[in-house]
Amino acid sequence: MKDYLASDVRNVVVLGHSGAGKSSVIEACLYFNKQLDKFGKNSDGTTALNFDPEEGKRGLSVYCHLAPVEWKNRKINFIDTPGYMDYEGEEVTGLTTGDNALIVVNAKEGIEAGTERAWKEAVNKRHLPTIFFLNKMDDEHAHFDKVLDELRAKFGNTVIPFEMPIVENGKSVGSVNILRKKAWYYNNRKEAQEVPADLADQVEEYYAQICEAIASTDDELMEKFFMEEPFDEHEIAKGLRIGVRSGDIRPVYCGSAIDQTGIERLMDLITEYFPCYAEKGRVHALNAKNEPIDLETNENEAMSAFVFKTIVDPFVGKISYLKVMSGVLNSDSQVYNSCKDANEKISQIFVISGKFQIGVGKLFTGDIGAVVKLQNTETNDTLCTKSRIVKFPKIEYPEPMLGYAIMPKTKADEDKMSVGIRNLMQEDGTIRLVNNAETHEQVLYGLGDQHIDLIVSKLKSKYKVEVTTKEPTVQYRETIRGTAEAQGKYKKQNGGAGQYGDVWVRFEPTNSDDMEFAEEVFGGAVPKQYFPPVEQGLRDCMEHGPLAGFKVVGVKAVLFDGSYHPVDSKEVAFKEAARLAYNKAMPNAKPALLEPIGKVTITAPEEYTGTLMGDMPKRRGMIMDMSLNDEGDQVIHAEVPTAEMLTYANELRAMTQGRGRYVMVFDRYEPAPKDVAEKVIAKAIAKKENN
Repeated sequence: MKDYLASDVRNVVVLGHSGAGKSSVIEACLYFNKQLDKFGKNSDGTTALNFDPEEGKRGLSVYCHLAPVEWKNRKINFIDTPGYMDYEGEEVTGLTTGDNALIVVNAKEGIEAGTERAWKEAVNKRHLPTIFFLNKMDDEHAHFDKVLDELRAKFGNTVIPFEMPIVENGKSVGSVNILRKKAWYYNNRKEAQEVPADLADQVEEYYAQICEAIASTDDELMEKFFMEEPFDEHEIAKGLRIGVRSGDIRPVYCGSAIDQTGIERLMDLITEYFPCYAEKGRVHALNAKNEPIDLETNENEAMSAFVFKTIVDPFVGKISYLKVMSGVLNSDSQVYNSCKDANEKISQIFVISGKFQIGVGKLFTGDIGAVVKLQNTETNDTLCTKSRIVKFPKIEYPEPMLGYAIMPKTKADEDKMSVGIRNLMQEDGTIRLVNNAETHEQVLYGLGDQHIDLIVSKLKSKYKVEVTTKEPTVQYRETIRGTAEAQGKYKKQNGGAGQYGDVWVRFEPTNSDDMEFAEEVFGGAVPKQYFPPVEQGLRDCMEHGPLAGFKVVGVKAVLFDGSYHPVDSKEVAFKEAARLAYNKAMPNAKPALLEPIGKVTITAPEEYTGTLMGDMPKRRGMIMDMSLNDEGDQVIHAEVPTAEMLTYANELRAMTQGRGRYVMVFDRYEPAPKDVAEKVIAKAIAKKENN
């Protein structure tokens, strides 16, 4: 593969709902360009992109993949992304890397949740130039006009058709290029023909819409449009380039990846009208002092590159995917990792095409590739020169909210499991592992059940570790609502020196989140040197409450009397005496169970508001506030017991057809209702008896 300057590279992130045919469209581009000998299928895992065994098993994309296509002296870096919400982290990776967006829509199904998410992320959030491709026009149930109307109704009149199908007897047999006002039939793709008479009026209507959109991009073109003078070829090309770049025009093309229809003109559209990375002019970064600076997006600028993805390969080692943000990255060179304050040696540079690595000598500004065996570099790091140190913003991944306690099936695999998860976390920024010292559980967090299943499957296939998962233990608390006191007397004789400790302790409620300790001993009944062991003994006991064994909070323990022996009294004896006093008094102090309450923020389209509001009371939740965000989605703020939200990630997805998301943070503890407390206590007692 030859070298391409920044002006010749188009970085295109391919988005859309799962099953729309994103990978197939890219595969069709590769096949049409003779970069592939065979057209693969997702269903059997033979595609050029979805080569990972996990993708073959699931029949869909789960990772972000790269596919460079050389087309008419240009290079299109396609960045394929998963459409399923559980793999949204990979979609965000692609969005961060791409400069333009191609949204693939199923011409049979129309707008789906993944289509809406793609629009919000690519257009509303990142303002990327965008093209729609209506795929699967070969399906007898495909409806171009219906889907086009849906797109325009949902996303506005900037969505304009540039191609429309010719349908005979319910089957698409060709297409009309609206700009050229010419028709091509699939059984004779070489020769352009006249537009069918029954489509002529519609073609003129769409052409008029394109001309109106073009006119709005330039004052001279607008004046010519109002004078009803036709645009020549150069004026149309100029207006389209401006309109696509500004977002005033979002072209709609159609075809079939499987039948190789519409693919050639799609690649033409991408190379002609999508902007190259160099057209940005400048890219924002931070310098060594964390001050904002701008870098020029050309080959004369100092070299800088952003690492957007990491693969840990058991044979090759670490593979770092990167995008050159400025300058030129050369092989056999040394670079500086500004995030790790470490030098790295660049030995070989590769261009990645699916599972294949193609060696190249250098990468120019805007291009995408990979390097291997960097010692200190991870995803989100910046590589640059020591003479001009810069850092680029990190990728903002969605917060994983679905957690499962995870453990290896055999104790001997604990280290292997830890290594495997650590490596997977390097590859996937949406995996989080929390080692909960209180519940003695390792809790694995992901974006959904499919995401968790993928992690478990990868641990087994790649790291040879079988694990089990279960719902994590909710961290309840215990407290007291009354006052009680008791004596704890510990006396032990072993024939020689004995052990003796005697304390009276009063337990009473307080507002503290921890145990408060005080002493009211008079007359030296308990010497001062034994106060710390008594306090420590009580603090140890507070780790396990009298009801269900959860940590105790909100208790003030007062040592007010006791006795000692001048020979046999020891610190350990007073520590044990404190435990005895605790065990006697706490059950009489009206113990109560506290449950954790979280603040929840739910974001979903407004049409699901009623469903979500009706669901909250079932979870014992309380809605605190509601508002619409800038995108017109409903934002619901609520307070909900943590125990009712353990699987909410899956349930929210079902209630909103994959369109809702939420985040939850711990807020406080509140007394648990009687029926809830009884169930928790009964479960804890049963667990203790079984152990």
